[in-house]
Amino acid sequence: MDWTDLQVIVPQNQVDLATSIACMITTDGVYVEDYSDLETAVMEIAHVDLIDEKLLASDRSKAIVHIYVSPKENPLETMQYLEERFQAENLSFQFNTAQLKEEDWANNWKQYFHPLPVGEKLLICPSWETPDETVVGNRSILTIDPGMAFGTGGHDTTRLVLETLEETITPGVNLLDIGCGSGILSMAGLLLGAQTAFGIDINETAVKTAIENGQRNHMAPPAYTIVLGDLARDVVGTYQVVVANIVADAIIQLSPDVPRFLARDGVYIVSGIIDTREEDVTKALTACGFTIINRKEHGGWLCLVTKQNTAD
Repeated sequence: MDWTDLQVIVPQNQVDLATSIACMITTDGVYVEDYSDLETAVMEIAHVDLIDEKLLASDRSKAIVHIYVSPKENPLETMQYLEERFQAENLSFQFNTAQLKEEDWANNWKQYFHPLPVGEKLLICPSWETPDETVVGNRSILTIDPGMAFGTGGHDTTRLVLETLEETITPGVNLLDIGCGSGILSMAGLLLGAQTAFGIDINETAVKTAIENGQRNHMAPPAYTIVLGDLARDVVGTYQVVVANIVADAIIQLSPDVPRFLARDGVYIVSGIIDTREEDVTKALTACGFTIINRKEHGGWLCLVTKQNTAD
């Protein structure tokens, strides 16, 4: 059956807010077309200055947020929800829709995903490409096919967490990945020195993808464990590093349960937070007994590193 590509056209300076709202209502994928900084981005990522003329002619003042609605859901209900949230935020928008087959959605985006160095130690590489040795250097290769799950390393939120894990992981720690998506953070944790990584997600597609990505990287239980379930019900044990790269509302909802799983002096890393929601998240974290010890920001997205307040 065909999916619906629900396209939300917004002013470029409001695309982060629109994307954050879109991510609240779907686990089936969001894709953003934003060509406002095209030349700089291409030079940083691909190190070339030859760009397709159609892209150069794109309207830089606007961006398009693509929300993929499954055949099991009603696109009209999604539009109505988005309209209410956008109006509440005084966000200008316009809707377009298109139909696309599941195999098209699952494969067409691959043309934009290429080997990506992250931090000083990792190279994120799509499963269908072989990276050039000059790019690899001394980096550990993390091979990934995100399929229909979130997490290629290209989004600011994921890159912020990967860079933070590189600074945080010490040999032998146990990692808990809440909302593991494609499994990229769990796998990165192991490559960076963690002893075990336990990922959990409520989305069956994400869990299936994360397990398959683990197999691609020769990772399996007990070192690499991925489960379908709920944080409060399906996680046991304690972890020196807990990471949640989700959205602000989910972080607020899940954080009260995190102290049960965080080892003394452990670190709780949260990301996927748009800058306009920073105060909401920090208040919730403080209420749960966390102190923010580091803050990173890029592209309007935040990654916060926290520790529990513990009595001496």
